[in-house]
Amino acid sequence: MAFTIAIDGPAAAGKGTISRAVAAHFGFAHLDTGLLYRAVGRKMLDGVDPIRAAQELLPTDLQVQGLRTAAVGQAASRVAVIPEVRAALLDFQRAFARRDGGAVLDGRDIGTVICPEAEAKLFVTASAEVRARRRFEELVAGGAETDFETVLAETRERDHRDATRADAPLKPAQDAQMIDTSELDVEAAVAAAISAVEARSLERLKG
Repeated sequence: MAFTIAIDGPAAAGKGTISRAVAAHFGFAHLDTGLLYRAVGRKMLDGVDPIRAAQELLPTDLQVQGLRTAAVGQAASRVAVIPEVRAALLDFQRAFARRDGGAVLDGRDIGTVICPEAEAKLFVTASAEVRARRRFEELVAGGAETDFETVLAETRERDHRDATRADAPLKPAQDAQMIDTSELDVEAAVAAAISAVEARSLERLKG
């Protein structure tokens, strides 16, 4: 039986960590849809036309080293505003979402565009400052040379680009449960997400 959990939110809000934990809790498959765009962005940085890269994307492309770098993240945000890129990746995501056994997808337009009929929708967010601090610490731990103000500026720039793009802008679905992780640790955020999904599932059973 198919059961789709759509988890959206801006960069570094914690949606990836929460999505993986939710998928493990319910025994569902998980897809980080941002990796699709990062893989296309990586190919663009390598000189490949982004539309062609999206149309020819393979599952193995999601396992390439270096997809989590800041440069690839910015490239992913740039290719994500291209309608032809989004269209090319649409079918892949929707097929994954309706697979038997349940699926958790996280991204920026899962609940609004990719899976508007998802059985449960969450929108995970946090302040720009908190998200930039998390990203900064992650980059430094990985050996990158940067500073907090640069990361904060990049975070705000990406937020603006994602929220104002013409095609599938980042925004909560009307029926999404909001989870602000600014002052939550991982355990509390995951617990809130699981509780929200269980509550939504119960509502649908009653309905």
